Amino acid sequence: MGASNNRLSPRQKMINLMYIVLMAMLALNVSSDVLDGFTQVKEGLVRTNDNIEQRNASIMGALEAFSQQNPEKGLAWYQKAVEVRSQTARMYELVDSLKEQIVKKADGAEGDVDNIINREDLDAAALIMLEPATRRGAALREQIDSYRGYITSVVTDSVKSASIEQALSTASVQRKGEIGEMSWEEYKFENQPVVAAIALLTKLQNDIKYSEGEALQSLLANVDAGDVRVNELNAFVIPDSRYVIRGGKYHANIVLAAVDTTQRPNIYINGKRLGENGLYEVTAGSAGNFDYKGYLEVPHGDGTFTRHDFSSSYTVIEPTATVSATMMNVLYAGIDNPISISVPGVANTGVSATMTNGTLTRRGDAWVAHPGKVGETATVTVTADMNGKKTEVSRTEFRVRKLPDPTPFISYKDAEGNTVRYRGGGRGIAKALLMQAPGLEAAIDDDLLNISFNVLSFETVTFDSMGNALPEVSEGNKFSSRQKSQLQRLKRGNRIYVTRVKAVGPDGITRELAPLEIIIN
Repeated sequence: MGASNNRLSPRQKMINLMYIVLMAMLALNVSSDVLDGFTQVKEGLVRTNDNIEQRNASIMGALEAFSQQNPEKGLAWYQKAVEVRSQTARMYELVDSLKEQIVKKADGAEGDVDNIINREDLDAAALIMLEPATRRGAALREQIDSYRGYITSVVTDSVKSASIEQALSTASVQRKGEIGEMSWEEYKFENQPVVAAIALLTKLQNDIKYSEGEALQSLLANVDAGDVRVNELNAFVIPDSRYVIRGGKYHANIVLAAVDTTQRPNIYINGKRLGENGLYEVTAGSAGNFDYKGYLEVPHGDGTFTRHDFSSSYTVIEPTATVSATMMNVLYAGIDNPISISVPGVANTGVSATMTNGTLTRRGDAWVAHPGKVGETATVTVTADMNGKKTEVSRTEFRVRKLPDPTPFISYKDAEGNTVRYRGGGRGIAKALLMQAPGLEAAIDDDLLNISFNVLSFETVTFDSMGNALPEVSEGNKFSSRQKSQLQRLKRGNRIYVTRVKAVGPDGITRELAPLEIIIN
């Protein structure tokens, strides 16, 4: 029964449909007063845009004038301002073209933005801005997003940047009573009278001009924002070195340093921040050249910092004092003579040396002189690298002498296994130890020189009961069998003499050494 009672007649359905259409027409009807209000708003925005443009042009003129007066300081900021104006002009012209297309859609090809006839037209704005094929509204939103990102990158003030973000926002909108969000372009242009759409686009142009003005003002402020304010001037002398060798040059830079005693820069060396006084101290633990680098962070009035890198080096030398006896400038021929060469204030790597009558070779931080002819003078010339220039700093003459004669000895091992050199006389030597010795050796071992010689030959002499001398000849530096037999016959208290000892040293000179007296104990 319920189903039959609810069935409507064709006439009733027609009446209901007409009612719905009438209600829709009433809902879409816009009064002339509202349309006049939109027109007044649009005209007011146009006047505001003209005023903002005059202000922006004035700022642009100031930037241009400063860039001409001081190109090094102002040209970069002026060029950025030109780019801002260019980006703004493109956005402004894009909006102008959309306004013109909407009005012509409503009024025909002769439509005039400043004199709209069909102001209440609800379709023209949507057809131009929301047409899926052309996507003019979506394209405008994308252009606004790009422009907003560019402008906020120019404005350094976070508060002003947030204001621009809000003014040029294209976020989706949630309408009351509706499910889901509407895109920015749908919210602005769907079912919107032509005059309202034109007013909204004019408001957008107003926001664009406002954003341009904030960006230009920020650029003008940045011209001086990077300047460092100072309240104290000091003169400083910065020498390359405080040590100058005779014949060298003293170099120093005389500079004027400007500082702000109320706001010190942050100084970092090797990643570590220094104290406020800027004093860099380091303990010199070893000699050599040492490099260091760092940077300064200088604060500016706008809260930003500029970084200034620097690098330098210093040289550490060993504390030295030269004490020499002028009568003892002696080099021995045929051997390596160690020599110490240093120049105060110059690293070892910056010192070089040469020698006459022989060779001079560097070995690490030391030098070795190997003189040539005995009796001739050897001159050592020292050169140092002073500020990139080779400078001769000293010449020293040495007398070249042959090595002194070595002392012959017999070598054996004591009870603890230590090597003992028996040089004759004294308390004597045990016969058993003497028999174990292979032969005779010779060396200079006076704590000044330690040089071994090669024994070429020697004789041993003993005396019979009649007092007759019994000489025996060695086999090189070894005891011969006859000498061994001679030693075997010795008794406690007997003496044997080693004579005619011939030896040759590293200098190649053969010499005859003093005899050696051996006492058997």
